Amino acid sequence: MSTDGPEARPETVREEARTSEAPAAPGILDLDKLFAARLYAARARPYLATALFALHVVESRQVPTMAVDRHWRCYVSPGFVDRMPVEELAGVWVHEVSHLLRDHHGRSDRVARERGLSGPGERLRMNIAADCEINDDIYGDGLVRPEGAVGPTALGLSPGELMEDYLRRFTLGARTQDMAWLDCGSGADGRQRGWDLGPDGAHGLSRQEQDGVRFRVAQGLKGRPGDAPRGWRRWAEEAFHPPQPWRELLGAAVRSAVSAPGAGEDYGYDRPSRRAAGLPGVVLPSLRRRPPRVSVVIDTSGSVSDAELGSALLEVAAISRAVGGRRDLVTVVPCDAAARVAHPLCRAEGIPLTGGGGTDLRTGFAKALRTRPEVIVVLTDGQTPWPAARPACRTVVGLFPRQPGWNEDDPDYVPDAPPAWARVVGIG
Repeated sequence: MSTDGPEARPETVREEARTSEAPAAPGILDLDKLFAARLYAARARPYLATALFALHVVESRQVPTMAVDRHWRCYVSPGFVDRMPVEELAGVWVHEVSHLLRDHHGRSDRVARERGLSGPGERLRMNIAADCEINDDIYGDGLVRPEGAVGPTALGLSPGELMEDYLRRFTLGARTQDMAWLDCGSGADGRQRGWDLGPDGAHGLSRQEQDGVRFRVAQGLKGRPGDAPRGWRRWAEEAFHPPQPWRELLGAAVRSAVSAPGAGEDYGYDRPSRRAAGLPGVVLPSLRRRPPRVSVVIDTSGSVSDAELGSALLEVAAISRAVGGRRDLVTVVPCDAAARVAHPLCRAEGIPLTGGGGTDLRTGFAKALRTRPEVIVVLTDGQTPWPAARPACRTVVGLFPRQPGWNEDDPDYVPDAPPAWARVVGIG
């Protein structure tokens, strides 16, 4: 399946062109009307065209209105199509494909695991919360709001939030009694339905194909951001730059560095080598692993906020745990334009992070290397010159987020990227 837009499904384009034919008989799905509504939706929201034409239509009388599954099939009730005007039906198309683009089924599954939510009632709440995330800003500007569309104001909630936020702010009750009919399918809340064709059914998209559709839609949104609602712009930004679990990544990078061959390894006579059996009368040392020495260089320049410095201290405590709790093996070097005293780690919160000037972490590297570490961890916003030569130890760089070219004194300044020999992890 190609993700190159409407041209990828020529048969559906031909079907949409048959608008001059006679209306469908009662009880039969009116494909002409349904596809005309999809074309209407694509014209109103051209950046969603790739996703709209990637959906495969399945006629179903078990579906109350329209619904989607996680494999990008759209289940449609013939009676619902008959009742709805084309303009409102176009709004339903956009609504249903939005569930899939925003991965509401995957997010609902994660929320259910994290918060211990189960049962159809909780899945209904997830469907309502997902609808609130979508419906608060997708209508208007050429797209008609369908009758009965659920928005956050109906629950007394503020617009502009995510599904996970809405879930915390309402429960099923008097306000939601009229929403019990709501069913956008497993593509909205992750719960399998009786009408679902499942992963082995025909015309489903693979995960790679789904990612391709999302990328093309995000690409269209990034190209014309002024035409898109705020919620879609936020989604497109995250599609290109997905949030990373930076604490896990930074911890994994440090653990990888401290457990690498050569880190914390030395010969000692506390346990004789097994090879000594081949040399009677000779005592050979054995290679032993000990927790490695780690030096943490913290950027304390004026461009690093107090909150980021506090986050850096939390990371120092986590680093001490990564080396087996041996705080005597961890030193901290505060550094702005000049390196400060290399503090041995007693308590992370007791380390004085003085500074506030410019940034030159080359002096911090020089100070850190005097402690002869096996691993150097640098926590910085990246606005610094870097050492020209690779240090004689492994290096992990934790980068605080910054806009490209950001600088408090020179708006045209673009900092050098961290060197290729450092393992870089985005923080925050």
